[in-house]
Amino acid sequence: MSLLPTILKYGFVAGVVVGAALLGVSLAYDGQPPPDWGMAAGFASMLVALSAVFVAIKRHRDVAGGGVTGFWPAFGLGLGISLVASLVYVASWELSLVLVDADVAQVFAQQMVARAEARGLAGAALADVVRQAGEFEAMYRNPLYRLPMTFAEIFPVGMLVSLVSAAVLRNPRMLPARG
Repeated sequence: MSLLPTILKYGFVAGVVVGAALLGVSLAYDGQPPPDWGMAAGFASMLVALSAVFVAIKRHRDVAGGGVTGFWPAFGLGLGISLVASLVYVASWELSLVLVDADVAQVFAQQMVARAEARGLAGAALADVVRQAGEFEAMYRNPLYRLPMTFAEIFPVGMLVSLVSAAVLRNPRMLPARG
């Protein structure tokens, strides 16, 4: 049985869930949610969306595998789903950049400088942060930098969810299939 339909189906579902959350928050806050909860909410939405990895591995184990699966096949299935979900997430971020129409690179750079000032940096140290923020701003405007950077926000979370799901579900006694 081909795993591609399973990978595409569950990966797209996970990607749409996390992408919708990303788009919703981006539109609600013009691309910049409050920093104190924005990152936590983002990672929480990733975990909720990537629970599709666990569901897909379990369903594949129970239906196609007759109730058993090995770690590596389950991990590979999870990585495939995470890859698709991550690509949808990247596309959602790019769409939100267009819809929000804010200079997110500049906002990020300004936040870097503001955090440095809040830590009490001054003089040469602050000038160094301002220089780094300017370099970051220029790099972030380049899609060849921004796209992989956005991908790297979610894919490691997908790898971790895949690893845990494969480790747990390789045991056929864990959440056994119902007869």
